[in-house]
Amino acid sequence: MSVRPVLGAVTGAALLLLGSAAAAPSAASAAPSETVTVDSVGRIANGFVTLSGTYRCVAGTGPVYVSSSVQQGPSADRRPIGGTRAVCDGREHRWENTGSVSGDALKAGAAHVEATIVELRPTGILVLPHLHAVQRQDITLVRG
Repeated sequence: MSVRPVLGAVTGAALLLLGSAAAAPSAASAAPSETVTVDSVGRIANGFVTLSGTYRCVAGTGPVYVSSSVQQGPSADRRPIGGTRAVCDGREHRWENTGSVSGDALKAGAAHVEATIVELRPTGILVLPHLHAVQRQDITLVRG
């Protein structure tokens, strides 16, 4: 059996969980050494959005990623903007995610970003998402 369909299903489940407020760890349960930040300015050019920031995480038992999504205007639709493999060594690192957006889905101006450090943790025969840190922040998308 190919691993790709399983990883695709797990990634989809992780994105659904990331969209749920109930899935976000409370400040008390998140390790103080694990953080993710979002830069106050993102870029939009030629149908692509680039978001960036910093992260710090500690070792996990599975692969860890910094994922991001952006929302703009009154729409409740969040658009996923890529994922970056995280190095969880307790030190601060930069992350940058770029993703395509269709048509005029996003434009220069105010936007809301969510960045998450998520680990795909093996649990028996399943791989389940485990959140290390979440940051929600208003930013400005600029052309270029």
